[in-house]
Amino acid sequence: MTEPGTYKNTVNLLKTNFDMRANAIKREPELQQFWEEQTIYQQLSQQNPGDPFILHDGPPYANGSLHIGHALNKILKDIINKFQLLQGRKVRYVPGWDCHGLPIELKVLQTLKAEERQQLTPLGLRHKARDFALETVKQQSQDFQRYGIWGDWAHPYLTLTPAYEAAQIGVFGQMVLKGHIYRGLKPVHWSPSSKTALAEAELEYPEGHTSRSIYVAFEVTALPPDLQLPLDPYLGELGVAIWTTTPWTIPANLAVSVNPALVYAVVETGSEFSGKFRYLIVAKDLVEQLSATLETTLTIQATLMGKVLEHVTYRHPLFDRQSPVVIGGDYVTTDSGTGLVHTAPGHGLEDYQVGQRYGLPVFAPVDGDGNFTAEVGVFAGLSVLGSGNTAVVEALQTAGSLLKEAAYVHKYPYDWRTKKPTIFRATEQWFASVSGFRDAALRAIAEVEWIPAQGENRITPMVAERSDWCISRQRSWGVPIPVFYDEETGEPLLTEEIITHVQQLVAEKGSDIWWELTVTDLLPAAYRNNGRSYRKGTDTMDVWFDSGSSWAAVVQQRPELRYPADMYLEGSDQHRGWFQSSLLTSVAVNGCAPYKTVLTHGFALDEQGRKMSKSLGNVLDPKIVINGGKNSKEEPPYGADVLRLWVSSVDYSSDVLIGRSILKQMGDVYRKIRNTARYLLGNLHDFDPAINAVPYVTLPELDRYMLHRLGEVMQEVTSAYQTYEFDRVFQAVQNFCVVDLSNFYLDIAKDRLYISAVDAPRRRSCQTVLQILVENLARAIAPILCHLAEDIWQFLPYSTPHASVFAAGWVQLDPQWQLTENLDFWITLRQMRTEINKVMEQARAEKAIGSSLDAKLLLYVADLDLRTALQTWNPTDNFVRNGVDELRYLLIVSQVELLTTPTPLADLPYHSESDALGIGVVNAQGQKCDRCWNYSPNVGAEASHPLLCDRCVSALAGRF
Repeated sequence: MTEPGTYKNTVNLLKTNFDMRANAIKREPELQQFWEEQTIYQQLSQQNPGDPFILHDGPPYANGSLHIGHALNKILKDIINKFQLLQGRKVRYVPGWDCHGLPIELKVLQTLKAEERQQLTPLGLRHKARDFALETVKQQSQDFQRYGIWGDWAHPYLTLTPAYEAAQIGVFGQMVLKGHIYRGLKPVHWSPSSKTALAEAELEYPEGHTSRSIYVAFEVTALPPDLQLPLDPYLGELGVAIWTTTPWTIPANLAVSVNPALVYAVVETGSEFSGKFRYLIVAKDLVEQLSATLETTLTIQATLMGKVLEHVTYRHPLFDRQSPVVIGGDYVTTDSGTGLVHTAPGHGLEDYQVGQRYGLPVFAPVDGDGNFTAEVGVFAGLSVLGSGNTAVVEALQTAGSLLKEAAYVHKYPYDWRTKKPTIFRATEQWFASVSGFRDAALRAIAEVEWIPAQGENRITPMVAERSDWCISRQRSWGVPIPVFYDEETGEPLLTEEIITHVQQLVAEKGSDIWWELTVTDLLPAAYRNNGRSYRKGTDTMDVWFDSGSSWAAVVQQRPELRYPADMYLEGSDQHRGWFQSSLLTSVAVNGCAPYKTVLTHGFALDEQGRKMSKSLGNVLDPKIVINGGKNSKEEPPYGADVLRLWVSSVDYSSDVLIGRSILKQMGDVYRKIRNTARYLLGNLHDFDPAINAVPYVTLPELDRYMLHRLGEVMQEVTSAYQTYEFDRVFQAVQNFCVVDLSNFYLDIAKDRLYISAVDAPRRRSCQTVLQILVENLARAIAPILCHLAEDIWQFLPYSTPHASVFAAGWVQLDPQWQLTENLDFWITLRQMRTEINKVMEQARAEKAIGSSLDAKLLLYVADLDLRTALQTWNPTDNFVRNGVDELRYLLIVSQVELLTTPTPLADLPYHSESDALGIGVVNAQGQKCDRCWNYSPNVGAEASHPLLCDRCVSALAGRF
């Protein structure tokens, strides 16, 4: 007698060397080496038949290790590039680095001792900064490539190369010739900690900054002749009241601004008020609020419109000078303060603009270190952000002008590199006059596609309202502003001939020549002996001008690229940074935006939504995510693909979360996709599409439905890639692998694949579908899970004409796969399976059955048409289907009995009933086949195989 288990080796189990485990630390670098050896990216970028696609890389700073935000940014770019490659376009991606500026300079200085820093020449600093930047670029490049990022890594763009610097000087020169560049004494953001001017994009506004705010009164000394109100009685006791959060600017006060349309009041202070002034001028709407603030009852004595206060004069409380009341702009409001604004033209942009109208001097008695100068006497040498601030408050108190002091929490600009407060300070700087091309810039913005759309709403007001761009910096490590100054007059010498000459020198030898060569060597011949003496300027260009010129230095210069670029993609903070500096330079020179589409993403936060910082201990290092940490249980090595999968899973249009639990979830999803692919590959080990593929017209209905479903999913996936909604791709692929394949089709297919004869049509038809599924799944995930997709492709057990999944192109769908009939049946059947499995699980949990094949299913369907349709799938002795679409196989039970009434179900221990569907589970009839595990009355009918059903006996014909 045949022993049980004898037939286990006759089952067609899966066979594949495709590992269940990714072993990413070893396998991913092997696949990257394969891509490099086969020059896959290079070939596709040149040979693809479609149009070029240029995603221009925004350059990260070459000043340290990569963080998770870098990974988010570069992987998003790579997903887009790889999808475009699979679509057949010529993708040319040139990675770049921002190599100049204070971030790198500070890193270098931190490595030096105090004595070394003092002895360091500008040229010596530049050489050290260059070496540091190049070493950092090398390391960051290796790390980016480990993420699976494709690009021209052998020829990146660096802002420190002579060609780039020369192109940048060319952009500057064009803006000079068009009249957009000028030198002026204006207040700019100044960093005492960095000793340089800063652009708005170089500032940050940390929460919790507290300023010393003060209410101060200046004594009114004279009234304009045409003032019709009787204010004379108040003179000597009358003061104009102001409020400021920067007491240190009081010594530079040259005016008080009012709003001409506001109503002002002369108020009398209460008897309890100990201040010097009996009467104050304040905005009428603020009288009640100020009474509470100043802790005195303010009584209105007279009212007047702001416009009549113009030319009232007052005495400065600390210095022997008188200043006027002037008409300010819309910034003079009753939102806070007193309704009158302290005006220091050397320390505020609006103050400066008002001062220009009234001919006020630009007085800024503060030096580059942030200390008062000798111009303010007793305060000289004191830090305006420290002891100087305190000294001014104390002096105002002594003078009797201080009405009130209070702590004020608000947003205040800090230097984003040193993390220390900045000040507004007037200095001689070079500016780009944005007003000269503002309208053109706004038109260009409207012509760009912004993703998400609110990006346009963000950058438009920034450009519409921005002041002129301060492009000069007082640093050594950068591209020099190629200007000379007349030694006698101090006038700048900046002509087309000079710019062109310096540009040529820089193109040949790099910008170090500005420090290496003499003035004579740097000047064109025509200026060397003209009877004048010149000196070199010492300012360098703002690093945002560096990176903002990349469209000219890279996109326009490289023949394989195309200007404007198809896309710029960076974090949302770049609306005020690189997006804007690139836009302004491009519009100023060429009248158009340098990009057709701008896509922005949010910031990476921890799982609690907090910003990552070392102090919180929540920083996530991409290297540790990929390679694992010291404790492999807490920080397992996930590989690059899990990191890439996380990028695809989030809605990057806002800030995104990442942490250990999220990565674990991503690892689980990755394994589900990998194991699905492994199952597909393992069941194709003996399948050759050229020989064994079954024509579509002869495929069973289940297989045709599965191809229809594949088409639906792949259309969703394609649409999601095209609209850059990668979280939709993530969801669609995950659901397809788990719900459509693992829980439905592959669950049903096991019987066909394992039990059928090797060449049985029911098996070959299923393998035909599996081959289509695995190839298209690999194509669909390739932009995101590039290593897994390539791994799948390399383990296809049959030959293909394509060496790489990326050479195979995008998913391939056949229009005939789209079902027009019986689709509702399959949708309903899948819904029924869900309900049936619930009852089956209950029986299994209570050990009434083991597997679902131990069961017979009693099924009542109220809808007569559906019941009739189901009956055609449930063969009787008089009707036999092809063994593929039988209802028992679709529901994975040994028998199905369709009932005409639900009555028998009520007495069953395992059942469920609704108006539409009744389900009952009982033990299957017959004996269990030792090979297929189905129960059948026919087990043992064949004497030579007493443990097998007739179906298995037939499958083994000639094999056993």
